[in-house]
Amino acid sequence: MRTFRGGLLIGLAVAVLVAALAITYEFYDTRTLKRTVRRGEVLCGVNKGLPGFSIPDDKGNWSGFDVDFCRAVAAAIFDDPSKARFVPLDASERFKELQSRKVDILSRNSTWSMSRELDYDLYFPAVAYYDGEGFMVPRSRNKETSLDLADSKVCVQSGTTTLLNLADYFRANNMKYELVKFDKLEDVVKAYDTGKCDTLTADVSQLYALRLNMSKPGDHMILPDVISKEPLAPVVRQRDDDWMMIVKWTLYAMINAEELGVTSENIDEALKSKKPEVMRLVGTEGNYGEQLGLTKDWAVRIIRRVGNYGEMYERNIGEKSQLKIPRGMNQLWNAGGVQYAPPMR
Repeated sequence: MRTFRGGLLIGLAVAVLVAALAITYEFYDTRTLKRTVRRGEVLCGVNKGLPGFSIPDDKGNWSGFDVDFCRAVAAAIFDDPSKARFVPLDASERFKELQSRKVDILSRNSTWSMSRELDYDLYFPAVAYYDGEGFMVPRSRNKETSLDLADSKVCVQSGTTTLLNLADYFRANNMKYELVKFDKLEDVVKAYDTGKCDTLTADVSQLYALRLNMSKPGDHMILPDVISKEPLAPVVRQRDDDWMMIVKWTLYAMINAEELGVTSENIDEALKSKKPEVMRLVGTEGNYGEQLGLTKDWAVRIIRRVGNYGEMYERNIGEKSQLKIPRGMNQLWNAGGVQYAPPMR
């Protein structure tokens, strides 16, 4: 009888242990690349509609800076940027949906912060766009700087770092304001455009995009002040280092390509280059692609199908776009900006 009971207890203990390990494995599963390859597409969480960054047309075709980055990841893996499928997510749900594996990667104007990495068990592999919070006001208000905004009625989206920065800025400058917040970005924009508030705050890049949606875009101005650091980065789950490395080095390959002058137009000539840095980028020297679990020509796939960082920037948000946002800090480090990729060697 004792032997039976002892065996039963051991059996129960083993069952509990196996169940606990299964739950742990399910939570910390590190096979995103394998699942992505098996599925045949990259699931990418994007903003529901932000011109220049991620927006669908009337046929459901997505375009934008963040969209193109996901296409670059798909190109690296499948040699086919169309293998990226886009899942629109609200700011309030984006991190939880990534945790629950509804998407493989977030590429939707998300600020890299310490609390987000720690609270959500996420990684922000590299900064894709350096931004900062700013303010948009009607030109009729005749405001010159953000220090002129005392007693303003400010519209802002809930669940964002924008809300926290706003409170810090007004408190630090001993200014009062009235907060008007909404969960959905479209409600924030509508409230501002209809005069329910006289100031709109968001990342500066977002303000450029949102201004296009105003009933009279020319009636609004973006003040010159930037009140915060907003390093916008793609996001992946922690404890999935193989996938994190692919996402990180996809961006770094695009930045390095721009620095080396390798573009979608001259990529075939770059394959013949004898310059060591270019040879390592295009895979004619070294085995960097294989170390990532990809092919030798992984970076060639990215550049040929999507382009280098500068090409991605200019067509979506730079001078070749409606937004025409100056490169500013997002210029390469050797051209006066802070965009800087580690060397491939």
